[in-house]
Amino acid sequence: MRYLPLTPDDRAEMLSVIGARDIDALFADVPAAARKRDLFDLPRHAGELEVERELSALAARNRPAGAGPFFCGAGAYRHHVPATVDHVIQRSEFLTSYTPYQPEIAQGTLQVLFEFQTQVAALTGLDVANASMYDGSTACAEAVMMAQRVTRREKGILSGGLHPHYAATTQTIAHAEGMEIVRLKAAVDAEAAVIEAIDAETACVVVQTPNVFGMVTDVTRIAEAAHAAGALLIVVTTEAVSFGLLKSPGEMGADIAVAEGQSMGNTLNYGGPYVGLFAAREKLVRQMPGRLCGETVDADGRRGFVLTLSTREQHIRREKATSNICTNSGLCALAFTIHLSLLGEAGLRQLAAINHSKARQLKRAVEAAGLEVLTPRFFNEIAVRTRGPATELVERLLHKGVIAGVPYARLDPHAGLDDVLLMTATELTTDADLQSLTQALTEGAR
Repeated sequence: MRYLPLTPDDRAEMLSVIGARDIDALFADVPAAARKRDLFDLPRHAGELEVERELSALAARNRPAGAGPFFCGAGAYRHHVPATVDHVIQRSEFLTSYTPYQPEIAQGTLQVLFEFQTQVAALTGLDVANASMYDGSTACAEAVMMAQRVTRREKGILSGGLHPHYAATTQTIAHAEGMEIVRLKAAVDAEAAVIEAIDAETACVVVQTPNVFGMVTDVTRIAEAAHAAGALLIVVTTEAVSFGLLKSPGEMGADIAVAEGQSMGNTLNYGGPYVGLFAAREKLVRQMPGRLCGETVDADGRRGFVLTLSTREQHIRREKATSNICTNSGLCALAFTIHLSLLGEAGLRQLAAINHSKARQLKRAVEAAGLEVLTPRFFNEIAVRTRGPATELVERLLHKGVIAGVPYARLDPHAGLDDVLLMTATELTTDADLQSLTQALTEGAR
């Protein structure tokens, strides 16, 4: 029996109050082709055992990333997560606690967020970091909106090396804010095109390193060009482990750094939930979205933590809010902090070095199969030109037990790069995996 809490009279009264002609008027912005008039053609209700069997059968059709050679990346990376991470986040004081609406009471939660912020600021080389975002793509969009507020300009430039999903997310939110977004043509090396696109109307420039093709770029020249035009530089990183080996965004002149923190402490999770990292220079702190936890002392001189800055509309007047972020991915942020704490600086650097070493092995394996690597400078991800559509090569190799990577066309179908395959190697990539890839490519690339 369906749950219908409102009577027709109730609905008519509500529509009258808000001035809508009928319920359809509430969905005027949804294209007609996307609307469904009738019930979906789904099976009717079933018993618990029947549902469990059906879902188990569907789940069995999936292949886990760890079931064989796996070279996918493109913004979501398979890394080893220590058992300690899961053990700690499942403690009741972490698992059941949530946003501290009475923040000074939840000292443990605040300290976790404070430590997380400290780590993110250190990794990005910037002054302040917030208490996390939804994920990397929405953090990127929020950074562009922040640049609009700071510069009072209405144009953002997105590098051709920015992950297409990040670009699309930013375009969606910017459109709602009335901001112009210039998305440059996809390119492995996008530095020159970005610098050329900067003008006096530019609020911000968004670049990614390593970019979606795996290309590592020192963005110092882009930072200088942006600052000369009065614009902010936003640096995006989708692979957090790269912070252990590469120059930080702050060192290269970034005003804002955003990143996806999934690589630390968080598994692939079928695409989420993940955790967004966000850091900025101190002079921009009051325009930073989300929340910021600070350290203080209480009346007795004991160390304590407080919610220092909270800029969402639940805490301050809506017109003064800098974002409407309603959660901070707290459990994912905790997992990030635990993993990074276990590694320490030396451990992170060693992990990053191993990732780069594995990627160099991957490059040799691909070239041994006669394919061209398009990425001259990389961390743990490369772009490979295939003979024919990359999707077809991936399908052929899948039948040989190898998941070869992510065709770029899946991320950006209109870029005209159907023969480009994104491939990643991490510390979990074994020599046997690489041997299987070489053999499969040699047989399947023809």
